[in-house]
Amino acid sequence: MTIQRTFSIIKPDATNRNLTGAINAKIEAAGLRIVAQKRVHMTKKQAETFYGVHAGKPFFDELVSFMTSAPVVVQVLEGENAIAKYREVMGATNPANAEEGTIRKEFALSIGENSVHGSDAEETAKIEIAQWFSGNEIVG
Repeated sequence: MTIQRTFSIIKPDATNRNLTGAINAKIEAAGLRIVAQKRVHMTKKQAETFYGVHAGKPFFDELVSFMTSAPVVVQVLEGENAIAKYREVMGATNPANAEEGTIRKEFALSIGENSVHGSDAEETAKIEIAQWFSGNEIVG
């Protein structure tokens, strides 16, 4: 049994529609624990830093603009194989290709407005968590 932590963002398209509770319910129903959570309004600098791996790509400016358009909910999730489990619960990036019952199938508006972000690997999760939370804010 590998207990891991992963990072999650409930994106502006979901917070604008008051879906935080519904998404949290899906997270918890999948056996993941929310061990840290806060609602923030990302600054342009925070978004550019967070999505820095995409700098220079055609969609970068649009992504930064979207992520700073309204509050988001940043979270640390914990559980057995949390990274893979959360990616499964999120569903495919394109909601049209997402499995029934996943967050993106149920709530996403489009590929761009796909309601949630989740870390793709352990190292990424550590970096993403550290950008938004200090150690004493994570209560397991």
